[in-house]
Amino acid sequence: MSDYPHGDALIPASFDQHTVILLVRPADAPAFSEDELDRLQEAHLGYLRELARRGVLVANGPLADQIDERLRGISIYALPLQEALELARADPMVRAGRLAIDGARWLTAAGTARFGPGG
Repeated sequence: MSDYPHGDALIPASFDQHTVILLVRPADAPAFSEDELDRLQEAHLGYLRELARRGVLVANGPLADQIDERLRGISIYALPLQEALELARADPMVRAGRLAIDGARWLTAAGTARFGPGG
């Protein structure tokens, strides 16, 4: 066991910072027709695609096999928390009340979190 780091050697020398936004289905989410949901989903995906094109959204996608079915998706932003929350609140699904958001800063050891092609 002496070959493994311990104490302060376990703490990374530097961290990368991202913001994680959880997309959550609220208990009081309004009901929509299938056509309305299709339109909302298209607007939601288009909005996220535009944020990715601008370079502020580095990864996103739906969740599967989650223990809590209210958890619908995750988005990772290359922005401070408040700026990411502001953009997430503008998502058409969030504005319509179909999704709610929660967020936090996520610190990873520098260079260990990779997203996109080759990531």
